[in-house]
Amino acid sequence: MRKWETLNGIVKVGLVAVVRAENSETAVKIADACLAGGLAAIEITYTVQDATAIIKELSQRYEGKIILGAGTVLDPETARLAILAGAQYVVSPGLNPDTIRLCNRYQIPCMAGIMTVTEAIEAMELGVDILKLFPGEAFGPKMIKAIKGPLPYASVMPTGGVSLDNVDEWITAGAVAVGAGSQLTAGARTGDFEAITDYARKMIEKISMARQAAHR
Repeated sequence: MRKWETLNGIVKVGLVAVVRAENSETAVKIADACLAGGLAAIEITYTVQDATAIIKELSQRYEGKIILGAGTVLDPETARLAILAGAQYVVSPGLNPDTIRLCNRYQIPCMAGIMTVTEAIEAMELGVDILKLFPGEAFGPKMIKAIKGPLPYASVMPTGGVSLDNVDEWITAGAVAVGAGSQLTAGARTGDFEAITDYARKMIEKISMARQAAHR
């Protein structure tokens, strides 16, 4: 999948599932549940043991069906491992220029974490495709409007604190997509993967409705 196709796929659905699974078996079940709910954008975080192996397995199992990313990537070495394993985009909680340069070298979309307008400008100058506003709950949707005031062309994706209760507020504020983790995947802790499917479907529906309302 080409870089622009990956980015367009993420923006189209408007939602990325941030997965912190205990093992590859659980990760596969979460991916199945998300796909059943219409959510193809899955991010495996490097807080998970054997994350590289999980990314490789999911990449092979769901080839052509999934938009697979690596999350919590702190350095270029980890980014390269993830890309070789099949990651189609890289997400970082902070701003690491070397990681961004590596992703640009291999034409892999990079979403670097930012908290200020200064960091947003630096990230865009380095070639970051989507700015990850993190942690989202520390700012709220108003922060996107604050960033897009001086930077109306910035593409922002909040992660952290995004839920079914507030996702429409984030989209209305100008988010191109959102990242959802613990609330979306909560069912995995009790084996209720149908709950993940239901939550993903409802999130996507609410994102679509918020976008439609914003363009009226």
